Amino acid sequence: MSALSQERKGELNIFGSALLWSVFPVTVVLSYVVLPSLVSLGLSTVFAALLFSGIMTYRHRWAEIRDSRLWVYALMIAFFIGVLYHGLYFIGLETTTPGNVAIIGLFEVFTSFVFFRVFRGERLSVEYALGAVLMIVGAAIVLGRDFTDIHVGDFLILAATFFTPMGNYYQQKAREIASSESIMFLRSVLSVPPIFAFAYFLGQRSSSGDIMPALFFLIVNGVLLLGLSKLFWIEGIHRVSVTKATALGSLAPFFTLFFAWIVLAQVPAIWQLLSLVPFTLGVLLLTDQLQFKKG
Repeated sequence: MSALSQERKGELNIFGSALLWSVFPVTVVLSYVVLPSLVSLGLSTVFAALLFSGIMTYRHRWAEIRDSRLWVYALMIAFFIGVLYHGLYFIGLETTTPGNVAIIGLFEVFTSFVFFRVFRGERLSVEYALGAVLMIVGAAIVLGRDFTDIHVGDFLILAATFFTPMGNYYQQKAREIASSESIMFLRSVLSVPPIFAFAYFLGQRSSSGDIMPALFFLIVNGVLLLGLSKLFWIEGIHRVSVTKATALGSLAPFFTLFFAWIVLAQVPAIWQLLSLVPFTLGVLLLTDQLQFKKG
């Protein structure tokens, strides 16, 4: 298969991941009706692990997990994404809206840019500098929208975006030696114990009677959103750069605002729409999709 078709396949995977992921904040909130945040995350991750174990069995991938390097990568991925990113994400959604989560999540473009480019000593062009400023402005609009009190959930989501670049780096490394389903199986299995440990430590409890009403949303979260969308993502960043993939994934907030409006009756606020302007321009500048003409 040609390099061009491989890149196109990567772009389609990223778009599919973004479309599925845009629904995630909405279904997570719906599961909170009866379940605490980390319990919801832990159970959703269990369903994701079951999905990946089934795929591994069907595709005869179990031999891949004998590679010790994969376990090292998977431990890092589970720590940075499975526990830290998703943990902050789920806890943050307790005190903010799905729309805010999706918009602030765009800040991941900035953190990925810093990790994959600035730390490698690349030159900071005018476009990059302006893009970075615009991303910060977009985040400031959401975080300080009324300047009257601190919105803890928004800041937790912002903090979560600082952990994904390192996790994506190890996912790229792992994909060089194993399939996406093997990576995601180990990531899910290794994430479950610390998630439930944190839930216990924070006093989050649930009974089987609590779980049953949320079972449908837990399965959707695990199978489709922590499952298939993440397979699409790993296959995508195996073929295109993380910064480009994150840029393509920046369509997700628009879909999330729409789904939150339809399902949760949360009409997009004017400041949410305004914040998307600097965020979108910042994404385009930091990912080289928008450049100034050189004189």
